[in-house]
This record gives sequence, C-alpha cells and structure tokens, in this order.
Amino acid sequence: MSTAKNCNKPTINFIFLVLPEFSLIAYAAAVDTLRLANRVSEKKLYTWQTITPSSKTVQASNGLSIKPDKIFTGKESCNIFFVCGGVKIKNSWSKSLGTRLRSIDKSGIAIGSLCTGTFILAKAGLLDGYRCTIHWENLSSTREKFPHLNLTDDIYEIDRNRYTCAGGITAIDMIHHIISLQYGRDIAASIIESFVVGQVRSMSDRQRIPLRQQIGTAQPKLIEAVKLMESNIEELLKPSEIAKLVGISRRQLERLFNNHLDSTPTRYYLGLRLKNARRLLLQSELPIIEISLICGFSSAPHFSKCYRDLFGRSPSNERLLLLEQIDEVI
Repeated sequence: MSTAKNCNKPTINFIFLVLPEFSLIAYAAAVDTLRLANRVSEKKLYTWQTITPSSKTVQASNGLSIKPDKIFTGKESCNIFFVCGGVKIKNSWSKSLGTRLRSIDKSGIAIGSLCTGTFILAKAGLLDGYRCTIHWENLSSTREKFPHLNLTDDIYEIDRNRYTCAGGITAIDMIHHIISLQYGRDIAASIIESFVVGQVRSMSDRQRIPLRQQIGTAQPKLIEAVKLMESNIEELLKPSEIAKLVGISRRQLERLFNNHLDSTPTRYYLGLRLKNARRLLLQSELPIIEISLICGFSSAPHFSKCYRDLFGRSPSNERLLLLEQIDEVI
C-alpha cells in the first residue's frame, strides 16, 4: 500500500447524478478511481453518492440499473457534483433539472460532467465562459447547438470549477489528475498500477477522432498532409513543401484545407503546434522557452502571443492555473 501526502485534509465528497441511458463505463471508471485512492492510501480520502433525477429506476445504456442513494433535489451538499450522461441525452433535459443544477452552482459547488452530461450543463447555462469537452460523436451537434461554447476535442477539461470529460475511460484520466493535484503522484501512480493501465493521459491529450471520420475517406491527400504536419512539429515544413510531398499544387492544398477543415494549412499547422505546447506545459516541467522551440517557435514572445490568442491565457498563466485548480475542489 502507498501512503498519501497531506492525507489529513478533510474528506472530499462527490455526487454523481445519473441520467437515463447514462454511460456505465464512465460512471464506474470515475467511482472506482476514487475507491482505489482510498484503498491505496488506507484512508477515507473520498466519499461519493449516486442520485437520480426522479423516483424512476435509471438504466445505463447497456441495460444495467444503478440503485441511487437518493433523488436529486438541488439542495445537495458536496465538493464536486457530476452529471453522468450517455445516449439520447437530449431526452434527459427538463426545465426542472436545469433549475436544480443552477441551484447547485449558486451554492458554490464545483460542477462537472461525464460523457454527454456536458450537453445538460450547457443547456443549463453552466458552461458559458468555460473551456469544456464532450464525446467526439457529439462534438459537431453540440457546437451547432451552442456555438458560443469554448468546446475542445481534448479527452477532458478542467477550467476553474468546471470538470468535463469525453466519457469512457477518460473518466479515469480526469479523476486521476484531480487526485494527483490533491495528494501527489505517488498515490496517483499506485491507482494506475492497480488498474493495470500502462499510461495515464493528460488534460491536453486529444480524443482520437480519426481524420477520416471528420472528412471521409475520399481525401487521402489531405489526410497525408495532416500526418506530415503532425510528424514535423519542431522542424516546420512550408505549405509548398507539404504540397510537393503529397503530390499536389499549393493551391490545391489550400483548397482542401478550406473546403474540409475550414482553415488554411498555416493556421491548422499552428493549432497543432500550440496544442502540443499545451500538453508539454501541463505534463512536463520544461522551461517555457524550451517548449516554444520544441513546437517550432523562434521566440518566446511570439509563442506567448499565439498561445494567448488560441487559449485565452499566456503559457505562464496556464501553468499557474494548473497549480491553483486544487483550491477550486476543496
């Protein structure tokens, strides 16, 4: 067994609101990560309750039912409140549900979602001004429904007191990150060993949305061009070089990016580099100047400006926010 640092903190309480046809794997992954934190630390670091929106039995998308601890009233007390969604999430919305969720928010409780629970939080107006994510199958429809949202394709997002993840086993990654912030890497590492997981992913890892899924299989030249960009983050290729390597003209390359990715090759390439930089900022202790060079930027000021333009904060503030996130939880 591993011993946690700072285990004398007050027990942190989670509540999971499960909605009809919720994703059982996401819910179970989150709860079991908390359970393992208690087990490896030999202390009651976390407690959790499962609640439902009404007295009706709630089944997961695989047909299994979860026995709730109580019915959701909007007057619950906890540290973090998660909405657990799944398929047909739009059918779970009601004005009453939104009112109760906003009551939870007004009480100062941190709020999050698993899988498509993000849709419910967005519908309740609780994600305005926050970075968030949702399962990739729902990204396009959610962006269309809520065009003002800062919606990403990362596996999970933690922005101040908002916690969203894409569902599935990404719940392990997100809860693991929270535990690591609160109790250190030793306990977090012990949890992953217990899960027999080779590697835990970070907040800035993107969902593996196949480019073919986004644009279809009829654009092999575009897929090849993006792969070249992803393989050349530090030593940048010019658009003309990429076009030559995939066997088309630069104008054809620009037309492909514009028609299928609503971007220019240069802007898309920049986004890839900045997202890679964000992963390094959050995963490593490399100096910011070194990260800027690794990601193909010739100067730190230029890197900082581009980073702020995309993510809304400077690289140094991004790291500071990571250190402060723990205070939003407790």
